[in-house]
Amino acid sequence: MGIPRIQTYPMPRADEIPQSRVSWRPDPRRAVLLIHDMQQYFLGYYDTRASPVVELLSNTRLVRERCAASGIPVVYTQQPGEQTDAQRGLLLDLWGPGLTQQPDKQGIVSELAPRGGDTVLTKWRYSAFQRTELLELMRRWGRDQLIVCGVYAHIGCLLTACEAFMNDIQPFFVTDATADFSREQHEMAIAYVAQRCGVALPTSEVVAALAPRDRAGVPPRDVAAPPGWALDRAPGVDRLRADVAEILEQPVAMISEHESFLDLGLDSIRIMTLVERWREAGIDIAFVELAERPTLAGWWELLSTRLPRDAGRAQRQRAEAAGQEATG
Repeated sequence: MGIPRIQTYPMPRADEIPQSRVSWRPDPRRAVLLIHDMQQYFLGYYDTRASPVVELLSNTRLVRERCAASGIPVVYTQQPGEQTDAQRGLLLDLWGPGLTQQPDKQGIVSELAPRGGDTVLTKWRYSAFQRTELLELMRRWGRDQLIVCGVYAHIGCLLTACEAFMNDIQPFFVTDATADFSREQHEMAIAYVAQRCGVALPTSEVVAALAPRDRAGVPPRDVAAPPGWALDRAPGVDRLRADVAEILEQPVAMISEHESFLDLGLDSIRIMTLVERWREAGIDIAFVELAERPTLAGWWELLSTRLPRDAGRAQRQRAEAAGQEATG
């Protein structure tokens, strides 16, 4: 009985997500963001310094910031710290007294604390629609899309997505801004949504879909890569070296190509700071990929293949010109 201690597992990558049966896309004029049960109690069963929680927090924050900037309502669910046996109902048989044993952990984690204008719903059952005002609020706001982030993917997040679908609300399950008891259960939840009730999307696609548009509804052009990265290897590596030196608070000369950044004090928080910075620059990179190859050479090998389209085109043109000079 009760929630098990959750072992670390790698967050699903964008290229591992199954194809959804429908092609819906989030629309800032139609969407509501739901941050589901991101309370200290539920995250306390993870190692919060490791995957999947590092990515969960960072990606949920990215989605939250984009939604706030786009005028999308942000809704939180929060289970109460005090519940009678009658209020807890059948949950008592499956999970025991739950949060009532640790009411001091009722709060939303500080990284995602609600802000003025956000809505916090008291939640009593798996689905965020049960015994709450969520459906009424969405209808009042004229919104028929729900973006779901939070825990646990195969329980409350999945049931909320299913109930959204059954109320003719399009659910979007953010695959790397949800987390679960295990990788297997996380994948099961993603596959079910993709095949039965909604769309499974990574953070990068959700954020891109919600990007500001001009008056004609056209999204902005691709964000340029960080200055210098699109030219050739030398200035590209130099810019990467400078970013790493800055985040590690080390002299640039200390950053060699093959020495592990872990020996220089790199930790998960610093990695996620760089992930967010590079994603904002249009480079799709994941925490796990960087964590597995913590050297300058390893990171450049990853990043240099993922520059935005315009940057990649410039890089290819430079390479072609150099080739022509060499053979001319």
